[in-house]
Parts: sequence; structure tokens; C-alpha cells
Amino acid sequence: MQSIPVDTARLGVLRCAIAPEAKISNFETQEVKKDRDGNTIYSVAVTVRQDGRRISVIEIAVAGEPKGIEEGQILKVTGLTAFAWAMGDRHGISFRADAITPIPTTPASNKTGGA
Repeated sequence: MQSIPVDTARLGVLRCAIAPEAKISNFETQEVKKDRDGNTIYSVAVTVRQDGRRISVIEIAVAGEPKGIEEGQILKVTGLTAFAWAMGDRHGISFRADAITPIPTTPASNKTGGA
């Protein structure tokens, strides 16, 4: 499987669509997917919008639970890689990242009018 590094700076604003969820490797037993080091793999649905184009949603896998991520939050995705895959007549692209972290927002300043 060929890996393709993705330049996240060209993706525009990355925003959490669905908060992190553990990936399930076996739906019958509800066994969670783990990496080689035994870390649980989590999936985060992220919206991507480039230069006024339509919004796309991609699911990004990451080892270990990303902390502090909530739906609607702007995210920083580090080490994003795309992988082309094929299984029989099905094919697609999956995404993996080294880390997904929230970008803290500053609260709007509380300005009051008056003379």
C-alpha cells in the first residue's frame, strides 16, 4: 500500500465533524482496533473546505485517544498521510495522522459601548 503525505496547509480549515471514536476491528465481538504498540486506534471525522469549494468529510485514524476534541472545533492535524486501498471490486483512500489536536479559540472580547 502506497502512502502519500498530505500538505494540510492546503486543505483550508479543518473542523471536527464527529468527535473521536474508537475504531472497531470486529463488529461481532466489539473488539477495538489496536496498532502494533497496543494503542487503540481512534477515528475522527473532519470537514475540509478549500477555497470556497464544497465541504468534504474525511475520516482520519490516529493512534491513542485525541484529547480535548469536540464537534465543531478547529483542528490541527500533524503528519497526515493518505493510503490508497483495494479489496476485490471496492477501493478508496484512507487517512492516518500522527496527531490530531484542537486549536484553542480565544473568547470574544467583552466590549461594552458607552461614552
